Parts: sequence; structure tokens; C-alpha cells
Amino acid sequence: MGKETINKESFIYQEITKLFPNAHCELNYQNAIQLLIAIILSAQTTDEAVNKVTNSLFNKYKNIEDYIQVPLEVLEQKLKHLGLYKVKAKNIKAMSIQIKDFYNGEILPSQEMLESLPGVGRKTANVFLAEWYHVPRIGVDTHVKRISVRLGLADETDNPEQIEVKLMNLYHESLWIDLHHKFIFFGRYFCKAKKPNCQNCPIISVCKKPLI
Repeated sequence: MGKETINKESFIYQEITKLFPNAHCELNYQNAIQLLIAIILSAQTTDEAVNKVTNSLFNKYKNIEDYIQVPLEVLEQKLKHLGLYKVKAKNIKAMSIQIKDFYNGEILPSQEMLESLPGVGRKTANVFLAEWYHVPRIGVDTHVKRISVRLGLADETDNPEQIEVKLMNLYHESLWIDLHHKFIFFGRYFCKAKKPNCQNCPIISVCKKPLI
């Protein structure tokens, strides 16, 4: 019996774990609002680029009140090296105001509360809940989607929420957060979009789209 017929999902998780045993969130932050902002800024942008911007941003603006008070044009200038910076700046200010006015300045461990905020979708909410509150969630970004499709865990036509549900059904809840980080590391550093390292891939036997 081959690895795929025994338990493909476990095989994938174990081998990716061997490659990236310490996969983790690579965004820099010191508190909840900084983490949420960093996740918002990471949309269509690399974590490395976000960290370069937030290195100075977070030194000056540390809490929700700071983001409410800073003029929008000033915040835009701080974010101008990132994609969609004007939209992101507008959402960060609106989000901060909403958190203060409706939630007493607290970011609650609530999916509903988070997804009601400007600029926060399901993926952003999932990543925040998993990282800050350690709530079992799987955030499906471009890396997670690509890996899931290539390994046959999801279909090309699936949207992020459908992929999220499929992964949650395939893996135990206790693995969700770790799986999210490991799939991101695998996609970011090994199974890249344009030049995947297929020749040295330990799970090439279960890949649906090998390039070798």
C-alpha cells in the first residue's frame, strides 16, 4: 500500500513539518491592533514588505487612539510603499473608529465582530483569531490555496471559504493553526508559484501538478 492510499493528508502534514518545523507568523507586532493592521496591510503584499513599513509605523502609532487621531493623508504617506495603500489607510482609520465606538476599544475574539470591521474579511479574521487568541482557524491566502490545489486537497474552482472547509474536514482542529503556517511556509519558500522545487519535493508523489 502506498503513502497516498494509507493517509495522504497525514503524509503531507508530516513531510511539510519536517521541512518547516518552526513555521510561524512572520508579521511583526506588539499588540492586538498592530497585529490586525499588519494582517490588513499584508493583502497582496509580502510580509517582508509589510514589516519594513510597520517598523517605523508601529514605533509612532501604538494604539487605536493613535490611528483615530492621525490625519488620513499622513497615514497614506506612511503606507505608500505598499500596494492599495490608500484603501488600506482609509480602512485602518475607519476600523479604529468602529472598534472604539462600538467595542470600547477592544478587539474581541469574535468572528462576527472582526468581519464587521472595514478592511477585515474572513481570511484576515481567521489569521487574527488564530494568532492572537489561539482560536483554531485556517486562513486561506494565495499560498494555502495554491498548495491545497496542487496536492489535490481542493479544486481549482474552489473559493477560499470552500478550501477552508475542506481543510478543516481533512485535519483535526488541533492542527489547523499549525497547518496554516506550514502551508504558507511551504508555498512561500518551497512550492513557489512560478518556480516550485519539484525535484527535491518530499511529497511529489501526491502532487497533482508536478513540473518534472
